[in-house]
Amino acid sequence: MTLHYHISEVAPYINWSYFFHAWGFEPRFAAIADIHGCDACRAMWLASFPEADRAKAAEAMQLHKEAQRLLVSLEADGYRTHALFRLLSCNADGDDILLFSPSFTSSPYRLVFLRQQQPSSPDAPCLCLADFVRPLPHHGAQTILPSLTGDGLDQLGLFAACADAAIEQLFPDDPYRHLLCQTLADRLAEATAELLHLHVRRTLWGYAPDEDLTVADLHAERFQGIRPAVGYPSLPDQSLNFDLDALLHFADIGISLTETGAMRPHASVSGLMLSHPEARYFSVGHIGEDQLADYARRRGRTVDELRPFLDKATM
Repeated sequence: MTLHYHISEVAPYINWSYFFHAWGFEPRFAAIADIHGCDACRAMWLASFPEADRAKAAEAMQLHKEAQRLLVSLEADGYRTHALFRLLSCNADGDDILLFSPSFTSSPYRLVFLRQQQPSSPDAPCLCLADFVRPLPHHGAQTILPSLTGDGLDQLGLFAACADAAIEQLFPDDPYRHLLCQTLADRLAEATAELLHLHVRRTLWGYAPDEDLTVADLHAERFQGIRPAVGYPSLPDQSLNFDLDALLHFADIGISLTETGAMRPHASVSGLMLSHPEARYFSVGHIGEDQLADYARRRGRTVDELRPFLDKATM
């Protein structure tokens, strides 16, 4: 499924904390995004800071005002954001997830994941994303592949989202506005994934049709399920993008991949959507050579081929 959004549809879902972080502001200054735009409210917000911090707060206020103006301009110029979504039947097979579809004529499509080797706390389990998917039925030592209409199946969402690539190239002779466009494009891509996930939970997948959350609730991840993105702590292998590209066809929304699995435009995000009520984010963390060798075997690659794709924190 391919979806296209107007900037005005996506802008309310921008997480301004990350935008201001990219500009070197502490989280407290990002609160300007929550203030009513009238002069009186902005003046009261500015006055709430100690005198030593007011210059920085005024900077944040001006940056937010210019970002809002740019969003209006991008909308007027017809720029948009784009998303891909696919929902597939699946089962977990150990630390892997098998995907089932009539289009996979020979065998299920296997996605391979890493498991923590150190738990988050002494009494916590070592997690893998496959833990949040219904296991493949087994009978003795023989694996029984489920029917595509069987009750033993679970479901897994795959997604990618991006902002128009041209946004990142605007104002090449104006370093400040050029950077403003780049940082806003990043936030628009992430906001598109947020809005897409909302649509997925309520309607496209529909496992939470009665969800009624504020944008602040969404940013605080108070919804059911998780949306791990490629390159993030629970999904550190960037080569997974090649699998997602094969399943989603990134080119349909203008995304291409480099040899290292990085996405172009830079303002792009891809990953998985899991619906399990107990699904939560975690960091795979450092893995040993034994797990790397097992992971490479399951992926059908050599250790040397996979090592460059893994996040430095993992190796």
